[in-house]
Amino acid sequence: MTDNPPVKDGQWIETDVPARMDRLPWSRWHWLVVSALGVTWILDGLEVTLAGALGVMLKNPHTLALTDAQVGESASCYLVGAVLGALVFGYGTDRLGRKRLFYVTLLVYLSFTAATAFSWNFASYALFRFLTGAGIGGEYAAINSAVDELIPARLRGRVDLIINSTYWLGAALGAGATVILLNPRYLPVWLGWRCAFGIGALLGLVVLFFRHWVPESPRWLMTHGRLEEAGKIVADVESKSTDGHPEHLPPLEGKKTRLKERDHTPWSEIGRAIFHDHRRSSLLGLSLMVAQAFFYNAIFFTFTQVLEKYYHIPGDKGSWYVFVFALGNAFGPVVLGRLFDTVGRKPMIAGTYALSGVLLAITGWMFNAGMLTATTQTLAWTIIFFVASSASSAAYLTVSEIFPLEIRALAIAIFYAVGTLAGGAAAPTLFGYLIGQNSRVYLFGGYLLGSALMIGAAGVELLIGVKAEGQSLESIAAPLASREG
Repeated sequence: MTDNPPVKDGQWIETDVPARMDRLPWSRWHWLVVSALGVTWILDGLEVTLAGALGVMLKNPHTLALTDAQVGESASCYLVGAVLGALVFGYGTDRLGRKRLFYVTLLVYLSFTAATAFSWNFASYALFRFLTGAGIGGEYAAINSAVDELIPARLRGRVDLIINSTYWLGAALGAGATVILLNPRYLPVWLGWRCAFGIGALLGLVVLFFRHWVPESPRWLMTHGRLEEAGKIVADVESKSTDGHPEHLPPLEGKKTRLKERDHTPWSEIGRAIFHDHRRSSLLGLSLMVAQAFFYNAIFFTFTQVLEKYYHIPGDKGSWYVFVFALGNAFGPVVLGRLFDTVGRKPMIAGTYALSGVLLAITGWMFNAGMLTATTQTLAWTIIFFVASSASSAAYLTVSEIFPLEIRALAIAIFYAVGTLAGGAAAPTLFGYLIGQNSRVYLFGGYLLGSALMIGAAGVELLIGVKAEGQSLESIAAPLASREG
């Protein structure tokens, strides 16, 4: 790892690094970046699915003998850990660099997802889930900021959404694995659930190897006065993207980015940027993140519990339903993603949020009326989340685009944290309680709350959403170091 040279605070510089990164053609190098960094979402999808699918199994007296409420509380512990991890590692990502935090957050995840397999009671299980979440939360901040800074502006929307959709590939992997691991014909009950958590640790080890080839973000380097290093990285990418003929690249567009060298951004400036200068962006990010966090976590963390309670589907069979549900979710951003770059951010974000809310309200009414079976319930949720998966991914895309480069990772962390605490962390506990009441009416009320949040967020997007399609990150939100006075 290159040592950081001293930065001369106050010296103005000009650079064409952003313009050079945005004009690049899509290449094998971009596929490498997407594969090595985007797998974060696979890990998160795997973890959430394992916890959801194992929820019923962990109530078995031969495992951890958890109650319905403890299953929901353990899911909330994972999310609270993710929140704290995002905040701590998010600040570290902006201060110390994207690449350095890639390794730290992944190692935290690896260590404690493996430790989860050795849990002996509710307290130890909740603690290890909390620490596993801390690693995943840190990954969110480091990876989302880096990916957006390395992807050309014209493709950023669809690529970001497709990367985020890999969450559901992890979910499908987790569901498929539990079909075997939770089947007592193959493994005893006390052992199968422990083996399930080993999958994430093994996958993380593979990812750790591939990240060696991902460079530091040239945009981050330029704001820290390391222009020579940034230039070398960009030149290397230009050569790789053109098979050694960078002279074939189109001419640069726009002006050079002018900014002032400094080694860090003061806390006072961070606070002023988030809560004053970009307060409309903050309101937008908060609305989108809270709504999607509640919507997703309420349904997905309690998926198998609903199947067991109301449709009498045992835990080892529920994984098949989760598998189908996950595959449907994965296709949403793949099919709809390009429209976020062509039709535009505002109409697509508002449309997917509103439609998701309306569909959940209709499905909730049908559930309350007893009109659904396990199969039709899963089909309805799959259709809803085909749309909602794009909406959820767009929330992360929006937050990563609308804040200045120096605070991008921290902004992602803050709004992920607030959204998760206000919506996501409370949802599994609330819905675990509602399911425990064995009342369809109560659960229908929970679904209506999720619906209302999504429709409300759609309204906020229509009012103050940002037309970020095809725009460079620096034109959407100028770097703080580029300001005069």
